[in-house]
Amino acid sequence: MYKIQANPSGTRTIMVSEQHLETIEKYQLMRNLVDSNGIVDESVLDKLKFNVRSLLESRTGNDKQLLDLCLDVIYNPNMKAFGLQHLVVLYADWKDRKHTGETPEGPAE
Repeated sequence: MYKIQANPSGTRTIMVSEQHLETIEKYQLMRNLVDSNGIVDESVLDKLKFNVRSLLESRTGNDKQLLDLCLDVIYNPNMKAFGLQHLVVLYADWKDRKHTGETPEGPAE
């Protein structure tokens, strides 16, 4: 499990599992999410939510992993643009480590 900071003061966090990251990769949810300016704001979070909602509505059978990602991370009450920025960074680091075969750094919970 990974922990991402959800607000600048660090009082709110969101737990992200390997399965969540694999689901993000499976559906390519981070692809073309952030504009070329690199700024993650509430409109980017809304875009992610709309993309996920569209995926859920278009699938005939509900994907439990996608639903878990929604409930645990994307629609988490603590998820704001600040948290999404940290999720994007975590996903990029996780994907780099996965492709290089490295083990995760830091405490795993």
